[in-house]
Amino acid sequence: MKKSKFIPVLLTASLAIAFLSFKEDLFLVSKNMDIFASLYKEININYVEDTDPSNLMRSGIDSMLEGLDPYTEYIPESEIEEYKLKYVSTQYGGIGAGTVSIDKKLYVNEVLEGNPAHKQDIRPGDLIVSINDIATYGKDRLQISQLLRGPKGSAVKMKLERAGAVLEKSVVREEIKQLNVTYSGMLDNQIGYIKLDKFLENSGQEVKDALVAINKQQPKGLILDLRNNGGGILQEAVKIVNLFVEENLLVVVQKGRNPAKTVSYKSVTKPIALNLPLVVLINSSSASASEIVAGALQDLDRAVIIGQRSYGKGLVQQTFNLPYNSLVKITVAKYYTPSGRCIQALDYAHKDQNGIAEKFADSVMKAFSTKAGRTVYNGNGIYPDLVVTPSTYSPITQTLVANNLFFNYANQYKATHKEIGDVKSYQLSEADYHSFLTAIKGKDYHYTANTEKLLTRLTVEAEKENRLASVKADLESLKAKLLASKRNELENHKQEVKQVLESQIVGRYYFDKGKIEHSFQYDQDVKRAKALFVSNQQFSAILKGEGAFKTIGTPKKLTNQSE
Repeated sequence: MKKSKFIPVLLTASLAIAFLSFKEDLFLVSKNMDIFASLYKEININYVEDTDPSNLMRSGIDSMLEGLDPYTEYIPESEIEEYKLKYVSTQYGGIGAGTVSIDKKLYVNEVLEGNPAHKQDIRPGDLIVSINDIATYGKDRLQISQLLRGPKGSAVKMKLERAGAVLEKSVVREEIKQLNVTYSGMLDNQIGYIKLDKFLENSGQEVKDALVAINKQQPKGLILDLRNNGGGILQEAVKIVNLFVEENLLVVVQKGRNPAKTVSYKSVTKPIALNLPLVVLINSSSASASEIVAGALQDLDRAVIIGQRSYGKGLVQQTFNLPYNSLVKITVAKYYTPSGRCIQALDYAHKDQNGIAEKFADSVMKAFSTKAGRTVYNGNGIYPDLVVTPSTYSPITQTLVANNLFFNYANQYKATHKEIGDVKSYQLSEADYHSFLTAIKGKDYHYTANTEKLLTRLTVEAEKENRLASVKADLESLKAKLLASKRNELENHKQEVKQVLESQIVGRYYFDKGKIEHSFQYDQDVKRAKALFVSNQQFSAILKGEGAFKTIGTPKKLTNQSE
């Protein structure tokens, strides 16, 4: 009896301490607000030079938030719409076209299928001379966005140039809906595929609708692609996990310093694909809500995770209304997967002397157990069950992209080729690749390789140490070899360059959907997933944690992959 009375006493004491601590925090907040308000007033009234009250306040706010994390931010009224489009809503009034600035000239670089720009035959490569009689030359991204967006049903007048001809277009704005699920369908061997690009409003329903359609085709397995998905709304992630797991299972817990921000989320409805073999694709740009989904499905031994270690964002943000139609987005909690692990990679509470957050050390990583007893670790993101070496672009390919040489050639190609055939198997011919090389001959795609930078530094250091005379010939010889190697790069990296160029060309004919379908023939993560579905024995061994699959990503492995 004494024991049962002692526990409530401890609880009461703990609550009392928490209340007193919270009350102390409120006093300090009130005290410091008075100090700040008085300081702000005195500076604006008494400072010797003219001051801008708005700039002073913004500087004070930015400096205050700078010491926290990059996700806690102030949003003034002028940036509210942009914020909502990025973090909340997928809809806006516009024409459905993307733009790119080249030498201060504005070009169309993307047209969304079925939207106003597409209906008015606006094409990638069109030069936008003016919008509503306002010249576009030299305008920045925000200015262009403000000109193109507007209320649904309103018209925007555009003056374009295409192949030397001047075109006048009147485009009626519509509600542009950016889908969360950008592609879904069946791959070969009866494998379903859903590509989820973000977790904004309605993403859970979009995944459900896509899954229902795929289920009707009796798939043998499903690939849920979360690569390059930076996250979004936590509750949408919970809904998506719920599609694949039983009712009343813990999906994620968020824990905050403020007790009101500590919430547990469970699956609440019956799944629609409980037994469908599932693979989730992730990479280093899969973050936040993507990691909640991947982490929950891994901890519940419901899906095999394939790809590369995820970003490692285990923080939850909430927006709060401020006066004068402004907002503040604050990190209010950390989230924890069903096994109890937090996958946050950077320690913002303990920054180095330069104010940079460092990764949590291996020594503080702890082991956790999945439902089937597999070992997983906290910190540094979600480590995949099967690691696939990531594809990276060479410096020459990156330079060609940055200088818009793929963009320009794709526009020329579309003008001279009526069609390209089956998008899923399309490949650039050798003749067309040589045509591309001819087209960029004499164009600027110079870059300085890391080895060239090191060679320059070595030359400088040799001169400082009075050794240059003795090594100059060797350095000049090495420089010549490096230049010779760079001259052959378009041949050495031909396959990679062709793939990027093909994607640009495909987009001119089949939009984003075509680019995704075209990419399957080269996608190593998708190929690994498809091979796994064929091997039921390995699929089962991974989820049961047999043999080498008992432990997923030891701290040493995590560190090695991040280097």
